[in-house]
Amino acid sequence: MLQVNTVTDAGRYLTFTLNGEAYALDIFHVTEILEYRALTVVPMMPDFIRGVINLRGRAVPVIDLAIRFGRGRTEIQRRTSIIIVHVDDPGLAEMAGLDSDDKSIADGQDIGILVDSASKVVTLQPDDIEPPPAFGAGIRADYISGMARRDTDFLILLDIAHVLSISDMVRLSEMAQQPVEP
Repeated sequence: MLQVNTVTDAGRYLTFTLNGEAYALDIFHVTEILEYRALTVVPMMPDFIRGVINLRGRAVPVIDLAIRFGRGRTEIQRRTSIIIVHVDDPGLAEMAGLDSDDKSIADGQDIGILVDSASKVVTLQPDDIEPPPAFGAGIRADYISGMARRDTDFLILLDIAHVLSISDMVRLSEMAQQPVEP
């Protein structure tokens, strides 16, 4: 059975746009917001991994959420931003066959998210938020933690742990590197 994380407490969310749609993620995961800067392309990566940036001496991968959601490629414009989030993924240690006490894995990973623009931080109350839909919104339901009502539309609240599951991305990267059979 599919388990979906839903929002039950009031919280603060960073809002951003992607292909004209409004999204938000829990501010707890956000470490910083950067203006777009040139990326170093890494060969043999899936299309949604646009490259890496040098963030204070560390290589941080940058994911294009539009590609990850199957909605085309983010066009770089004046307001394009990279949101740096911290993701914990216990599945990565299991995949690597490592002891979960290994600090490099246990501490998680910083990942950049390429978006059209970062907007503002909003506070949402539990009664502002509906459960994720069983279909629609153009992305997998397990990527959504809820839908926040706004004036005439909804704000899609992302479950960043699912959207940026490192173990899922490693699997996709490995599949991208396998030769295509004729």
